[in-house]
Amino acid sequence: ERFVDVHTVAASLFGLASYGLLGLWLAPARWRQGLPAALLLILTLPFGEHMETFIGYPLRIATAVLVRDGLAALGVGAVGVDTILVFENGVSQVDVPCSGVQSLWTGAMFLIAATWIEGRRIGLRWVGTAVIFALALVAANLARVAILVSIGEVLGWRLLAEMLHVPLGVLGFIAACALALHRLRRLPKPPDNSQLTIHHSQLTINHSPTLALLLLLTLFALLHTPRPQTGLAQPAPAWQFPSALAVTPLPLKPDEVDWLVRDGAESASRYRFSLGEVSGSLILIPSRTWRAHHRPERCFEVYGLTLDDTRTHLVTAEFPTHFVRLGQGENGRALSATYWFQSAAQTTDDYGTRLWADLAAERQRWVLVSILFDDDVAPDHADARAVYLALQTAVAESLR
Repeated sequence: ERFVDVHTVAASLFGLASYGLLGLWLAPARWRQGLPAALLLILTLPFGEHMETFIGYPLRIATAVLVRDGLAALGVGAVGVDTILVFENGVSQVDVPCSGVQSLWTGAMFLIAATWIEGRRIGLRWVGTAVIFALALVAANLARVAILVSIGEVLGWRLLAEMLHVPLGVLGFIAACALALHRLRRLPKPPDNSQLTIHHSQLTINHSPTLALLLLLTLFALLHTPRPQTGLAQPAPAWQFPSALAVTPLPLKPDEVDWLVRDGAESASRYRFSLGEVSGSLILIPSRTWRAHHRPERCFEVYGLTLDDTRTHLVTAEFPTHFVRLGQGENGRALSATYWFQSAAQTTDDYGTRLWADLAAERQRWVLVSILFDDDVAPDHADARAVYLALQTAVAESLR
């Protein structure tokens, strides 16, 4: 947990260990009978976000490579991996609800629930069914991406691709679930015999192991050291903005400071800015841990804004940003926002790329750059582009 900074891992392991300890006081048959329900309860933890980040990033890269190679085999060789990823993010928003990883998580919950309802035994044959189900979900997502890229990027029918991405994802998921259910129903049911009858002798507790277990848990509790809160322990960098970009410091709110301290941000600088025809607010958050960074869409939703559009925008070939169009209800005007993650070596709009960088032997310092415009500003607006380039240069100078 300390290495990957994911509390959900510790929570899930605690749940599994707790149910395992419960087996000391339950009949074996009844313990096995309740295992699917326990697994289903554990799977309700927020795995989706972490799976999307840890597993989704390499899976998206592998999917893009396979689609590129498949199109090249069919004589379409002009579509590269970066093109597929940018197109996929823009059309189907693969990094949020329609990704293969989200379907894997939902599919795992479906398989566990179906196992419980159908009363099937969890064993080697069940594991084989789960593996086949996972491969079917990955294959369905691969086919979906290939179809979307072929229609939207190769043929140029982008609107049709936008219309098809949800139906294709749903149909692929349903087909994979049908296959899993068919194989699940062919698995044997556990024997229904007198083993389920709990006698008084089965409830007799051996106090020696129980006492040893309590002592061990007490020792673990005493040895546990909470994660140190080191956020905002460093002074903010002296950002060097160009004279054309007028900035005014904008203090953080107390709850924002608490969040940054808790999640380990080195510092945070927020400003009001204006340049030409555009104005708004921006925040710069340097950190060596991904926990201090996040998808800014969540903050926008917390403040009551709706996500009307989100896609990758290339300022230059090596400078991807994430553009977000926001709504303020039926009578409110639209706003727009842009963000990216930047280190000394690269700039990316992909949260998965940012997180995977922390798995390296030596962590780099990254900066989250998040901009909220006062109006609905097109991502390719000349003044907005000047703001992006000015901030990228300022961050690059601070990371040297």
